[in-house]
Amino acid sequence: MLTTFPRLLLQHAAERSSAPAMREKEYGIWQTHSWAALAQLVERMACGLHQAGLGRGEHLIVIGANRPRLYAAMLAAQSLGAIPVPLYQDAAAAECVFPINNAEVRFCLVEDQEQVDKMLEIREQCPQLARIWYDDPRGLRNYTDPGLASLDELVATGQAFTAQHPEFFRAEVEQARPEDVAAMFFTSGTTGTPKGVVHTHASLIDRAQAGAAFDKLSASEDVLAYLPPAWIGQNIFSYAQWLVCGYVVNCPESAATVSIDMKEIGPTYYFAPPRVFEGLLTSVMIRMEDAGALKRRMFHYFMELARRVGPARMDGQTVGALNGLLYALGDLLVYGPLRNNLGMSRVRVAYTAGEAIGPDLFSFYRAIGINLKQLYGSTETAVFVCLQPDNQVRADTVGVPCQGVEIKVADNGEILVKSPGLLKGYYKNPQATAEVLTPDGWYHTSDAGFIDTNGHLKIIDRVKDVGRLADGAMFAPKYVENKLKFFPHIKEAVAFGDGRDKVCVMLNIDFEAVGNWAERRNLPYAGYTDLAQKPEVYELVRDCVEKVNADLAQDAMLAGCQIARFLVLHKELDADDGELTRTNKVRRGFIAEKYQPLVEALYGGKTEQYIETAVKFEDGRSGRVSATLKIADARTFEPMKAAA
Repeated sequence: MLTTFPRLLLQHAAERSSAPAMREKEYGIWQTHSWAALAQLVERMACGLHQAGLGRGEHLIVIGANRPRLYAAMLAAQSLGAIPVPLYQDAAAAECVFPINNAEVRFCLVEDQEQVDKMLEIREQCPQLARIWYDDPRGLRNYTDPGLASLDELVATGQAFTAQHPEFFRAEVEQARPEDVAAMFFTSGTTGTPKGVVHTHASLIDRAQAGAAFDKLSASEDVLAYLPPAWIGQNIFSYAQWLVCGYVVNCPESAATVSIDMKEIGPTYYFAPPRVFEGLLTSVMIRMEDAGALKRRMFHYFMELARRVGPARMDGQTVGALNGLLYALGDLLVYGPLRNNLGMSRVRVAYTAGEAIGPDLFSFYRAIGINLKQLYGSTETAVFVCLQPDNQVRADTVGVPCQGVEIKVADNGEILVKSPGLLKGYYKNPQATAEVLTPDGWYHTSDAGFIDTNGHLKIIDRVKDVGRLADGAMFAPKYVENKLKFFPHIKEAVAFGDGRDKVCVMLNIDFEAVGNWAERRNLPYAGYTDLAQKPEVYELVRDCVEKVNADLAQDAMLAGCQIARFLVLHKELDADDGELTRTNKVRRGFIAEKYQPLVEALYGGKTEQYIETAVKFEDGRSGRVSATLKIADARTFEPMKAAA
């Protein structure tokens, strides 16, 4: 039965008051918050916000990492019928102006001094922003700006109000209905201005329940909340499903301690975008390169075995007595210690989403005994559209439609979805809403794909990105990019080829992985730009590119996507420079325009090209970096002929 998030909170507090709801690591020690304590905190915060003037239907901006008191702030706002709007904590101050003004926000609740400084910086552009509360007081003692106060002060005000009006909070909670707006999430703005995606309690809770039922989630799960709360993926896993299931959400001390905290917690239910899985694999490969010869040989032997039999074993298939025995030995010597080192010893279900994952990367985790699966969804669908059932997991599909979902494929190959989890609309943008929602309730995903003979959905690419080479061969840039990013030395890739005679790519090396590789070979370098242009690094990258080409040649449909030329960029692609979204998706069109001289050089047959680029540094300063980039050719292979 559908309900609201504050009612779910009160239900847990009544039925299992002393059970842990959240844990937060502070000064190296895990602090536990029970359901009863959390409910009390939410009540006091809600009453404090009411005293400040937050009204039903108003928006409350929440900015920060995963923190129990920020989660409580979202629940407090929803208890009053207000609408929390989480924003990315790493967004520049200027990026917050549009959401705040678009949603006419008067009140903002932030994590720390960094976020307070952002809000104060943009106050002139957001004159209606009257009150700012902060959770962490460090560094803020001498701030005297009007309307700025600590979260402790807000809670104290609410506590005094609660003492005088003990029935107020529950009366407010009872007024809410499942069809009321519960939250608004701004899209990453891959192709333009971000849009506010409006979701109700009903849409979010329905999808959370569908996902929980699919994977038999219970209150005994442990989840690590380490991704931005502004991303709906993190919000569903550590907020919506948390309140539906009643499991424990664990908040790391900081981004720098996530890997350590993960090993300490040992989550049972884990979610990460492909980039995180790529990073974990890269760190494993770097450590193995530094290991002794015997360890390296043992690792590679058992990993080859795992690639052959691991995925089949995970899917419940028989692998033979000898392979089974060898795999058990590998589990003792390699796979088990590796899972433990990754913090995944207790993982029962792991998901990846947000963008397509390279098949080799996906198979690696399943090969070592981690039940990694793919799901398909978006901000507009409240995440859960398709999920992969256990024992039916494949690298090239994203699963079957989950409970309540209908899917159909339009004539142009676009996937259309009908689901109880669809957005109510885009905030103040009826034109954009009408473009994605049909009158009879179908949502245009903008993704191209098809349903295979087993009922699984296969995504090829974004509809607008799937193109054709000059000879008519299919060009799927994201597919090519993902295959490149499996290699630990390649961090990012941008492929071009639509309407052209060949495919060319721009690459980012992984500075840590390639730096480690260079140091072992006594190859000196002075920073990223210098390392990226070393001839030895180009040969290393060329080897990766040609392995991808050999693999593409085996695929009759995508053999034409083989990479003819490539270059390594002089800087890392960065969201602060507009090249990536805040969810780290490549803004291919923007990059093509920004680096047009490089694109022309790739297709013009040049062997090098000078480029100068404006950048933003971490401390907020602007500057320019320049370099003469080498352009290299890569070997391509004859496509494999289809069997007669």
